[in-house]
Amino acid sequence: MRARSGGPLRLGAGVAAPPGMLRLTRPDSTGQALPVWPDAATPSLLDEYQVPPVPVERSGETRRVLAATLKCCWSDLSVDPWPGTPAPAELILDTYRALIGRADDLMRNWAIGALRRLHDSAWIVMSDGVVSLGPRCALWPVESHAQLKELVRRIPTPEQRDLTVVADADIVAAATAATQEPHGLQEPPTAEQPPAAQGPLVVQQPPAEQEPPIAQQPSEARVQAQDPAMAAVAGRVEGGAAEFDELLGGYDERRRAELVAAFMAVEHGAEPVPEARFGGLRDPALRHTLGEMLARRGRTLIQHRERWTSGYDDAYRAEPTPATTAAAGSAAGLGESERAVLTLVLVHSVAIPRAEGLLPDDTWLSPHPTPVDELRRHTQLPIGELEAALRMLRHAGLLTQVKAGEEAGGYAPGPQFHRLTPAARRRLQEELILAAGPHSPLAAAVRARRSAG
Repeated sequence: MRARSGGPLRLGAGVAAPPGMLRLTRPDSTGQALPVWPDAATPSLLDEYQVPPVPVERSGETRRVLAATLKCCWSDLSVDPWPGTPAPAELILDTYRALIGRADDLMRNWAIGALRRLHDSAWIVMSDGVVSLGPRCALWPVESHAQLKELVRRIPTPEQRDLTVVADADIVAAATAATQEPHGLQEPPTAEQPPAAQGPLVVQQPPAEQEPPIAQQPSEARVQAQDPAMAAVAGRVEGGAAEFDELLGGYDERRRAELVAAFMAVEHGAEPVPEARFGGLRDPALRHTLGEMLARRGRTLIQHRERWTSGYDDAYRAEPTPATTAAAGSAAGLGESERAVLTLVLVHSVAIPRAEGLLPDDTWLSPHPTPVDELRRHTQLPIGELEAALRMLRHAGLLTQVKAGEEAGGYAPGPQFHRLTPAARRRLQEELILAAGPHSPLAAAVRARRSAG
């Protein structure tokens, strides 16, 4: 369950990127693969169709903090933004304060929260007080670089403090050394974990009909010459084969654009989108092709009356492939704390109201939020760990925070539950029965059916 199709896919040495992906390769020949958008479309296409994207908490602060990070990490505007140069988090906070013209503690706390959100969503990598640009920045189109450069030039540079105990370069060098030393002993990241503490990578756009200019092709040697400290963490990017050309090649320009728009809408829209608004959903033939496009990433179309969204195909659960592994669901990256908190919310917001006849059997969205006090009473997690789990679940779209109004506020299941297939909804219902009443007759029936099947 994930609003965006695909997180980074961990690749072993010598493994090529699947079709339609960029391979971000590290010096040890391992790396990650990132899915690219069809026909160079971006989620900004949703604005043209008035489709709301996945909401971001405090989106204004988050965008400004990302801009401050770009100002600090994109030190050489003659090359692509990625990988940039690592920068201390305090320098980014100073740049953010210079950008907004305020220096109070509230703004600082909001900025720190924005850094966490950007890290969780792979826009940045933050570790040990040092920040670098995340792998999602590698997907910025070359055409947008001129606008990004102008943005960077217009952001004010923070004033240097009179007392500097440790230079910024020393902070980065120390963090880089600490990251490299245990590298061979660390567990590799899963498909859904943010790529923290792995060092930046060198990325260039995959070759199109003609090669991009030399300034847009940073190589390992070029990065090493700019900054010797980056030599050990530099890498390269290799583009995979075109993913959808075989499916889209038989359509004229208008129908091809309709298919791409429908693909972006069902993959990146916060809610199911109306069929009437997209030709790629209205026309049965185009909808079939759209289904084939999604299938190549382990996805499938999911219908909610006259609205559509996308979700993970049930076949992926039994037989994962490289393409579907790249699109692993959000639950794959949840720890024990997040799973426990999510289960509590589902029990109190869905299972109990459903048992009381207040919810239909086949829905996982609920108008009955679980109060935070209820979560604190029924969990053994420390307060800080509970809050961190709630924050991660909100960022993943698995929970929605309901503000206190006429009724008490709390947390309810998030929009990602729209993306469950009917079979997945049945499995989740069974898991909820086993969690809420493990000794009940229903739980016994579920176990008996599973053992017989």
